[in-house]
Amino acid sequence: MRAGRDLLSAEDLSAQELMKLFSLADRLKGKRTDALKSKNIVMIFQKPSTRTKVSFEVAISHLGGNAISLNWNELQLGRGETVEDTAKVLERYADAIIARVFSHGDLEKMAAAASIPVINALSDMEHPCQAVADLYTIRQRKKKFSGLRIAFLGDCKNNTFRSLALAAGKLSMNAVFSCPADYRPDMAGAEIEENPMNAVKDADVIYTDTFVSMGDEAEKDRHLADLAPYRLTSAIVRSAKKGAIVMHPLPAHRGVEIDSEAMDGKNSAVFDQAENRLHTEKAILKFLLG
Repeated sequence: MRAGRDLLSAEDLSAQELMKLFSLADRLKGKRTDALKSKNIVMIFQKPSTRTKVSFEVAISHLGGNAISLNWNELQLGRGETVEDTAKVLERYADAIIARVFSHGDLEKMAAAASIPVINALSDMEHPCQAVADLYTIRQRKKKFSGLRIAFLGDCKNNTFRSLALAAGKLSMNAVFSCPADYRPDMAGAEIEENPMNAVKDADVIYTDTFVSMGDEAEKDRHLADLAPYRLTSAIVRSAKKGAIVMHPLPAHRGVEIDSEAMDGKNSAVFDQAENRLHTEKAILKFLLG
């Protein structure tokens, strides 16, 4: 990723750029600047959002910019306008586009058509902004990356899992995925351990997410039945290395993919992750636009 361009995937970030973003987040945390003074940022949401929408709006405000939030249904796409034409129009008004979409292909179309930066605020394939916040949180807790091991539990085809695993690999971290056969990640060379207790025994980080992603509601009953053995419980936490961090990007379904004891326990970094979305998104915006 270079200044002035897009952030569509964790693959767009090098190890050096990730470390630069973390340092920038440290400097911007709790501060207001005019880095985005007179800049307009359009935010488009095809999927529901709490943390992403609010954290980006606050981040833009803290940097002196103006956020314009649009629901996908407010656009003219339903009346026949193409994604590409929409992006070409928006670039005439705004300095960047932040978009949360069902299809990653729509982000790629926007980025190809527009000369302004396009930032992925979650797609069916990836969630790179969450990955940056997660790694920043791990850095706060563990003070290092090299040699750390992340155990992912649940639906390992998950977009958030994919982005974090890709970004973590750039920082010399290792990952193991614990899931049933039908939920394995589409990543070459991924380490698989179907037994969650075995997966976490050497883990420094235990990560889970919703068992039913947005867009998969028709498969809800099957997902819940298949993934029930992979719930992140207090027993799972006790099976991991001492001091292993418990992580979840939220929203969480307590008693489904994670129990309250694990989520609220001393090992939990869940709400730090949520806070760090703000600090790292300020860094991303400053890097791309400041």
